[in-house]
Amino acid sequence: MADGEGDPGVFTATALPGDPRLLPTVTNAFLGTRVFRDILHAAGVYSGAAGDTHRADVPSPLGLRMAAPGARSPAESFTLNTWTGTFSHMIQTPGYTATHQLYAHHSLVHLMAFSITIQRLDGSTHPITIQLQSLFLPQSQDLHLIPGPDFQGAHYIYGQTLVPEVEGGPRPTVHMLWTPIPQSLTLGGEERERCWQFLTAVAGSEEEAKRSYGAGLSLVAAGSLHRSHVRAWAALRRGCSVELDGPLALRQALHGCLYYLLSAIPPRDSPGVPFHGISPGGLSNGTRGEDYWGHVFWDQDTWMFPNILLLYPEAARAILQYRIRTLEGAKRNARDQGYEGAKFPWESAATGREVCPEEIYGAQEIHVTGDVLMAFEQYYCTTQDQKLFREDGGWELVEAVARYWCSRMVWNEEEQLYHIRGVMPPDEYHSQVDNSAYTNAVAQRSLNFATDLARDLLLLVPEEWEDCARKIKVPFDEERKYHPEYDGYSPGEPVKQADVVLLGFPLMHPMSAEVRRNDLEMYEPVTDPAGPAMTWSMFAVGWLELKELQRAQNQLKKCFSNITEPFKVWVENSDGSGAVNFLTGMGGFLQVVLFGFTGFRITRSGLLFDPAFPDDITKLEVSSVSYLGNKLEVTITREKIRMEVTETSQDPPASPLEAVLESGQRFPLWEGMA
Repeated sequence: MADGEGDPGVFTATALPGDPRLLPTVTNAFLGTRVFRDILHAAGVYSGAAGDTHRADVPSPLGLRMAAPGARSPAESFTLNTWTGTFSHMIQTPGYTATHQLYAHHSLVHLMAFSITIQRLDGSTHPITIQLQSLFLPQSQDLHLIPGPDFQGAHYIYGQTLVPEVEGGPRPTVHMLWTPIPQSLTLGGEERERCWQFLTAVAGSEEEAKRSYGAGLSLVAAGSLHRSHVRAWAALRRGCSVELDGPLALRQALHGCLYYLLSAIPPRDSPGVPFHGISPGGLSNGTRGEDYWGHVFWDQDTWMFPNILLLYPEAARAILQYRIRTLEGAKRNARDQGYEGAKFPWESAATGREVCPEEIYGAQEIHVTGDVLMAFEQYYCTTQDQKLFREDGGWELVEAVARYWCSRMVWNEEEQLYHIRGVMPPDEYHSQVDNSAYTNAVAQRSLNFATDLARDLLLLVPEEWEDCARKIKVPFDEERKYHPEYDGYSPGEPVKQADVVLLGFPLMHPMSAEVRRNDLEMYEPVTDPAGPAMTWSMFAVGWLELKELQRAQNQLKKCFSNITEPFKVWVENSDGSGAVNFLTGMGGFLQVVLFGFTGFRITRSGLLFDPAFPDDITKLEVSSVSYLGNKLEVTITREKIRMEVTETSQDPPASPLEAVLESGQRFPLWEGMA
């Protein structure tokens, strides 16, 4: 390993951070908690109406802490192992060790578990007792919980959320079974080692909760509960492996981002479980007043999705299906504002209706609708999965978004262009502006994709779509050769976060290298240094595109002020404010690695690549890039690029993928050949 000792995927400390928000999370696609916390959350389970909608707090039996009263010179350590998806707390004394392991099971997604192991280290024969300190109470401020009969030794409660998201709407039900937890555990005088296992199953039905709990008990009996979790998690990590040779801090940040983001996505073997989206702070956070209440933003579609798509398109598809499932709510949002089609909410929960507590964002930050469609476009270009669009609701969503944008534009006679007025761009320091460059460019991209997809599906293309796309105004200053953020923007005005720079990537809006550079030069010095964490990653990608490696590195380094120790939990803002476990920032950071260093660009005609990385990185290996049903292993060093097709879904194989150089030279990529 270059530059430093230690495993970059294992984070160990002898003390916990003073701020409990910075404790690591253990999460799968359906359940999540922060370690040592007395609540957990279940995906899609919200309580509260409209702007008060938040993740419902489910009481957690998992939040206990070990103590060793009277122990001689105990040494404590706390470890997050990103290779096994497990958090552990160890107390070590001269005579014994006590180890507490906690994890969210990655193939049984309705199950979380912990174990306590006491191991004697000397020849003594006296009993060893460990206390279990717990704040658990089987009650919730968000759920009306009722005790039920015990099941196979487990206690049982169930109940509904108190307030539906929309009037008359459903109130999700929660069923929970858990192993009773004693106040202490004792290793008998004649025992050398013993392990106690504790299960918690949470599901939307009694049947599923009991099935998951019973499956967990069977694995406990076989001695393979933790091993089965590790096997499922390791398979996911192996399939999404990204490694680089470079500074230890960079490699640790990379493995931390992969751990937290991959924890949030659905496992490979549960396609029937509906996915409920990814919020900026993940499933472990989002109680009332915390981490945006667990709502889903553009953060999912723009900042997290591209990484997931490149590594694991099946999970990317599940994210898109969340948007399809909430399409009716998006159509209602458009109608309520007097427009056609579908307007996706700035903040989404279970229904797709707007649940942002502050009206201005829901009314004006409409670029989110284009962001959602850009994720659909990237998925289509990467997979050519027409079934999603023909049979599974994708086309209805694409058509509804196109209709929305056309209805949202107004014709300007003077300029002979379409305008979009009264919006808030990604830069939230400005509102009620006309012709936000980003908003209009993403609307144009939406319409172009809708047109291209309609032709692929042999459907009629409304003339209005092509007309609006061709004639929408994207502000451009011919004299200074840059994109003003909106009509009337004055150079030097402060900007909250990445905005116009997103035209270059991920939008890939047509522009020359000179204009791309000017946009970066114009906005880099005026972007708030205290702004949200994902911003600097997009400046880094821009400078990498222009082969300005030192400038890219300077921007990437800014991200590290948002990464907290010792568990690499990101905070939204460098002063510690905003969301924690900020997956949005992690998604931006991963895009620097997966799209910046590689130069990957997803286009209609192919997957482009043009690598560049700073001097302190010598090698990058992405073991499983997914493209058109193939898996590619990509290794990039300063001397060469190596691509190998390791898997193809086509049998017999059709025409192979080809690597095409700028010179026009073509290299077929058959499976197993590099």
